[in-house]
Amino acid sequence: MMRNFSFLLLAAGLCVAAPPALRPPAVPLIAHDPYFSVWSMTDQLASDSTRHWTGTVQALTSVVRIDGKPYRLMGTERRMDIPALPQTSLQVLLTRTIYGFAGQGVQLTLTFFSPLLAQDMDLVSRPASYIIWDVQASDGAKHDVSLYFDASAQLAVNVPEQQVSLGRFKIGGSEVVRAGSQQQPVLEKSGDNLRIDWGYLYLAGPEGSLLAGDHRGALTSFVQTGKLPDSDDLGADPPGRNRAPVLAYSSDLGSVGTTSVSRHVVIAYDDLWGLEYFQRKLRPYWRRNGAGAKELIESALKDYPTLRVRAQDFDKSVMADLERVGGPEYAQIAALAYRQTLAAHKLVADIDGTPLYFPKENFSNGCIGTVDVFYPSAPFFLYFNPKLLEAQMRPLMDYAMMPRWKFPFAPHDIGTYPQANGQVYGGREDNEENQMPVEESGNMLILTAALAKFEGNADFARRYWPVLTKWAGYLKEKGLDPENQLSTDDFAGHLAHNANLSIKAILALRAYGMLAEMTGHAADAAAYKRIAADFAKRWVDIGKDGDHYRLAFDKPGTWSQKYNLIWDKIFKWSVFPPEVARAEVAFYKTKMGPFGLPLDNRKDYTKLDWLVWTASLADSPDDFRAIVAPAYRFVNESPSRVPLTDWYSTQTGKQQGFQARSVVGGIFIPMLMTGSMRTW
Repeated sequence: MMRNFSFLLLAAGLCVAAPPALRPPAVPLIAHDPYFSVWSMTDQLASDSTRHWTGTVQALTSVVRIDGKPYRLMGTERRMDIPALPQTSLQVLLTRTIYGFAGQGVQLTLTFFSPLLAQDMDLVSRPASYIIWDVQASDGAKHDVSLYFDASAQLAVNVPEQQVSLGRFKIGGSEVVRAGSQQQPVLEKSGDNLRIDWGYLYLAGPEGSLLAGDHRGALTSFVQTGKLPDSDDLGADPPGRNRAPVLAYSSDLGSVGTTSVSRHVVIAYDDLWGLEYFQRKLRPYWRRNGAGAKELIESALKDYPTLRVRAQDFDKSVMADLERVGGPEYAQIAALAYRQTLAAHKLVADIDGTPLYFPKENFSNGCIGTVDVFYPSAPFFLYFNPKLLEAQMRPLMDYAMMPRWKFPFAPHDIGTYPQANGQVYGGREDNEENQMPVEESGNMLILTAALAKFEGNADFARRYWPVLTKWAGYLKEKGLDPENQLSTDDFAGHLAHNANLSIKAILALRAYGMLAEMTGHAADAAAYKRIAADFAKRWVDIGKDGDHYRLAFDKPGTWSQKYNLIWDKIFKWSVFPPEVARAEVAFYKTKMGPFGLPLDNRKDYTKLDWLVWTASLADSPDDFRAIVAPAYRFVNESPSRVPLTDWYSTQTGKQQGFQARSVVGGIFIPMLMTGSMRTW
């Protein structure tokens, strides 16, 4: 079905001038999961080493020889004094990052393509990206061109001191080279600032030569001869010492004229085991039917032509949708968030093949399966593939059904990545200290109702009805005027009488009423709808503060973003009078900082996800743009060169904390108000 673009941002005659090309704070190159995630954190691809999202160097290098002279495209190589071919453009789309280069009579396009088509779970799970070179002459003459690429074995270790092993294989007639740590400590480490050190990195390259060996020797040979050394160098050394083990590729394009010539490589990571779930190891989803590295490489090579076309069509159609809904600046922010959102997760298969999808709290606390992480990212998955949201919620719901979880409210998390063995945040499982009772219970009820809305049935709710009922009862007792609790914005500290948290609880009660109606619990449906309506009336009375509503009911002169109100608009419930959102949006426009709207009156920082939720409360496209435009400025000008942070200063644009988190999927929330869902 094609979407019915009914959101008010699609006002007739709306015409927005295209913004200049975005300068991302960091650029996604390879994006699959929290371990296989490589970025460029500079404007020029050849001005610094590429890095894992944590900032640790994971070097990718590319050099082009034009008429016998080498030029860098990616990587520094200062000791070899190879000049950089001038970079002329950068475009970040949903599945592709495209760099343009020009010089020496040649135009070259370098594309990083991770085919993460979110509606296809097999592709979401498949850890294989493509690096593509498209070359043609720009001066009417012909030029001899050859290409070089290598990937450091740093991609296969946590720290550079770990020793690696290199190898060569033949898969289905294709040569493949491989790198992995010698020790292979599968799933042994858990925490935040970690890289993978088990499994294997693979490189496959049609129409070219491959090498497993030393970076300096491979590149020197290419610079001097246009070819790789004749034999592999499989000695085991740590990638952080003088010898730098790499997987390398080269290809001679011959004499290139005005007709474009294309080459590509597949870079893949087979981690063997995805994560640990209550003391049992689970396979990545793509391995669920017995597939291994052979099938991974074969399918990636075979599917390349089809996937490239599918991704181009996907990027084009979704970017057009995003621009129609929020304008070109909004579309560029959303495109930058797309791969980051998916790459902060791991999709695995349970023992019966059921998909389970686990977010990691990147540079937050390293938790896995956190409710108030998949709550803000939920709009992304509701828009693209609700089954992926269901796969995130299922582990948490199953955990809450276990006898070991004794509380009447929802858990916060189920462990520390990649070990999902039970809650670790705050008070753990043995007391209520530093839990988020109203926050997480409200999140789960709202998301369960959202699943029912966008999937068209309440099957998921029926399966977990006992815990949903328990959480609704808790919110009925505690939700209207929350006690001194943490919310998802826990970095701001505990807060009693939190007005925005109260909104969440009230709408969660209305969500339970909707679910009760869909599951045949008529009495509960009527009762909880009445409770939500009554609570909302009381909320207006105790929250009013002149021309806006308070941060906390007992604190006059305060204010906060009421981003949780957006669900009332998405569901079209009208639990709260429309005047509440209108008054809030008008008030917010008086509180804007250079880089966005502060989260509340206490500090000048904001949250990027909540900011877009708040902007989506607006009735007019002008008001939406007024709130989003400073966020575009932040993305374009922030001095913090990290994968998109969601927590930053509205005065300086500097990162306050967090980076590369999945919560930026919340940027897609306006798309939930565009009518019926679309299939690609």
